[in-house]
Amino acid sequence: MTQPPITTTTTASARPQTVLISGASVAGPALAYWLARYGYRPTVIEVAPALRGGGFAVDFRGAVQLSVLQRMGVLDAIRSRATGGSPMTFIDARGDELAAMPPEFAGGELEILRSELSRILYEHSLRVPVGGPGSPGCAAAATEYLFGDSLTSLTEADDGVHVTFERGAPRTFDLVVGADGLHSTVRRLTFGPEEEFVSHLGYYVAGWDLPQDAAGLGARPVGYSEPGRLATVGRAPRRTAEPGYAGETFCVFASQGELSYDRRDPQSQKKAIAQAYTGAGWRTPEVIDTVWAADDLYFDSISRVDVPHWSTGRIALLGDAAYGATLGGMGTGSAAVGAYVLAGELALADGDHTAAFTRYEELLRPYVTACQEGGRYTGEFLAPATQEAIDARNAALNDPATVQALLDQGHTLSAALTLPDYPALLGAAPTQTGPHQPHPDR
Repeated sequence: MTQPPITTTTTASARPQTVLISGASVAGPALAYWLARYGYRPTVIEVAPALRGGGFAVDFRGAVQLSVLQRMGVLDAIRSRATGGSPMTFIDARGDELAAMPPEFAGGELEILRSELSRILYEHSLRVPVGGPGSPGCAAAATEYLFGDSLTSLTEADDGVHVTFERGAPRTFDLVVGADGLHSTVRRLTFGPEEEFVSHLGYYVAGWDLPQDAAGLGARPVGYSEPGRLATVGRAPRRTAEPGYAGETFCVFASQGELSYDRRDPQSQKKAIAQAYTGAGWRTPEVIDTVWAADDLYFDSISRVDVPHWSTGRIALLGDAAYGATLGGMGTGSAAVGAYVLAGELALADGDHTAAFTRYEELLRPYVTACQEGGRYTGEFLAPATQEAIDARNAALNDPATVQALLDQGHTLSAALTLPDYPALLGAAPTQTGPHQPHPDR
């Protein structure tokens, strides 16, 4: 993979700092890359035993988000694995077409499967270039990964943050960053219980791969809406060559209150989904029946995260943990931008994490708050509450001017940020830092 020009700067007053990052999906590996590039020593912890497979396609929109990918050196790799977006035809109970949603409406300018994006960012964070022109190149194992473990306590002290784990031995890090999503462990341990920061927006979303014997369901990308619920099936073009891949389904349904189910128990989640679609029309019963065999189920509420302050002491939040919106809030792009800004501000602050955290939030909060607003209406758009609202949604999609106006609105939101060129600011006098060494326990 071709790297962008690299200039890593350290100063006599700034020793390499250890940073523990919780979460290995998107924000975590992206932050690890930038921190390692600036001479920090990142460790990423992930509760899953390995990088997660499957999952939805995610997207990037606008020059701000694409410029971060370009500066990171992953834009070409992501483009080579892009799905191209998937058009969606909304149908009635007979299967007749009612409206069409163009691929760029849901897929932005650049869409990729979340699992493939995670793999790219993970691999990129392992070998980070160091030094200026003529330097040896990449540092092997620039980021340490701890899979299959989780945090149990975070205690701040004068010498750093003392961390205990479910499985590993206790360690101390200079800084800790929670990039662990909507249900962030770092946020819970440090800032308070989830219900203080996560607002349920009245909908749930689910997705899973169709089994091989249901291949006919995914032959055409269609979505069936009835008041308060949507069921779609289709095939991601990039996945059609995968052995055993028959397609996938994506469901959104309304709920007056939060459902009672065990978030860690797939069977409990499947029961909640099946119950929500009882009596649905079209071929929805066939679609929902495939969930029982799914081993890659994604299920969660459509919710919004609002944290009054994204940091306290040596601990900060990033991505969905700080400013998430489950669906439609440009969360993936915002996470990549946030990682870039947080690492850049830490490097510019030369070890003053308090100043860096403050500047990170001041610069980014207006941008991500505006992006979050899109998530507030995603459920209502995909699964309108009444037949009249469904008809209005379909009419809007059949009006090219309305579709273009909605696309333009998204572009305006995604572009509403002026990014500092941190690599250039930090590379005015590049110095060779040498290869990163393995991370010893402290």
